[in-house]
Amino acid sequence: MSAVTSLPRDEESESLSSLPWLFLRAVASLADAPLTDIAERLRNAMLPYLKSSALVIFTEDCTGRPQKKAGEESIISRVSIAELEKLRPALSGENPVFTEAEIAGRILPVLALEHVSSHAMLVVTDPHPGAGSYGAELDVVKYLWRIAARRIQEKIADAPPSYLLESRAASAERLRVTAELTDMHSTTLETLLAALRSASLNDAAARSTVTDLAGKALISIRALSDRTTTAVEEPVARAFERLREELRPLTRFSGIEIQFIEPPLNGRALPGEVAHAARAIVRGLVLTMMEQTDISRIRTRWDCDGENLLINVRDDGGGVLTADSASVRGLERRVKALTGQLRMEVMPGWGADVFVSLPLDLTTRPARDAAGWNLAARELEVLELLVAGHRNRTIASTLGISENTVKFHVRNLFKKLDVGSRTEAIALAHSNGL
Repeated sequence: MSAVTSLPRDEESESLSSLPWLFLRAVASLADAPLTDIAERLRNAMLPYLKSSALVIFTEDCTGRPQKKAGEESIISRVSIAELEKLRPALSGENPVFTEAEIAGRILPVLALEHVSSHAMLVVTDPHPGAGSYGAELDVVKYLWRIAARRIQEKIADAPPSYLLESRAASAERLRVTAELTDMHSTTLETLLAALRSASLNDAAARSTVTDLAGKALISIRALSDRTTTAVEEPVARAFERLREELRPLTRFSGIEIQFIEPPLNGRALPGEVAHAARAIVRGLVLTMMEQTDISRIRTRWDCDGENLLINVRDDGGGVLTADSASVRGLERRVKALTGQLRMEVMPGWGADVFVSLPLDLTTRPARDAAGWNLAARELEVLELLVAGHRNRTIASTLGISENTVKFHVRNLFKKLDVGSRTEAIALAHSNGL
């Protein structure tokens, strides 16, 4: 990767005020974008201000599918997490940087930005300004990226059961594939090392050089495996420490003491979706309790019984918080999305005590015979490619049909499966063994 260059800025750039409705439509489109379309909508919103060959969003909060991509298939089908991670050291807050980097196996000019609060990364390949030179256009690009990053955060925090099922299935599959690749390449490299260390090889210099290269490759692939495991699962102690960091600003400015009772260090690791949801639930409870006027202390505690994450949040208020409040009902819906339970005990004069239990394993639904869906052969092919994570363009190319025909089959699938989105269709197919 080459050195980062400074951004040119044309003070005489054409005003963007001539595009108000286009801009407002782009903002509206991003504001209600589903996760599956967020990259495509962001790229379309940016096109009047920033041309590109491809756009990639990398966010570890989406543990099942951390990459969201739009643009040229030759780029988005080959870009890897390892390539994106190499760009991260060049980033500085939300200041955009231009550089060259290896993307999809080749060196390309890129524009990269980071979203500070979520650490999500945006990478745009072959960037060039829509108006001929960078001026106010770049500020608009940054603004649109912040909207998209916040939208991703909101969708993950309030994920429906279908998203959680699909994300967990994708995480498990990614972990399985990575483990297989790790074992295969580790065996190859270890065999190579053993051969090169053999005394029957006379060229000591060649043996030393190749041994060093193979050793570094072995370390690299092990690190990739560890990183994938971390994305899928998070140690309970680390997840709780992240919660403490997120709530620290509240302890600094609110005047309310927040006490943290740590979970056991040897507790079972949390699936990524559970860890993210647990932090969001506790944040919501803490903020709800802080709306009361008579509290000075809130205590939060996590524990793990091997099958469930057990959360307890308690305040020392007058016991006026109720389970019927809109904020508590919203949190209860989020808990139920993870097939968990929320229980609340309130004693006048003694405060509110909230107990949440989140299962660490997905509850399995009885398998249903796919024949009961009455899918045509082509519809079944489209569903299988949807489950594999392919977009309409790729499905059309694979099956030799048009994108409009793919959309027609997808609409029929939604009707027959009684679902309202691609994510729900994928989750239902996963739960039935497809």
